[in-house]
Amino acid sequence: MSTRQAARPTRDEVYDLLMNARQADWVELSLEDGRSMSGAIIFNEFKGTGRLINVDEEFSYDFNVDQIVNVKL
Repeated sequence: MSTRQAARPTRDEVYDLLMNARQADWVELSLEDGRSMSGAIIFNEFKGTGRLINVDEEFSYDFNVDQIVNVKL
C-alpha cells in the first residue's frame, strides 16, 4: 500500500470546487505552500482570483486558483 495522499485535484476540478464554494457559508482552502485557511469566499470566475474572508479571526486572503490545492465545503 502507498502512503501517498489522495491525488491532487486538477486545475479544472479546483475551479469547479471554487465555483460551488461561492454559495457555501464556510469553506476550507488548502494552499500549495501547505497552509489551510477557513472562511467564506468571493471568487471571480473570469479572472481566476478570489478572496477568503474569515470574520471570526478578522483576516482576509487574496488567492489565485493556481495556489489552491483543495477546497472543502
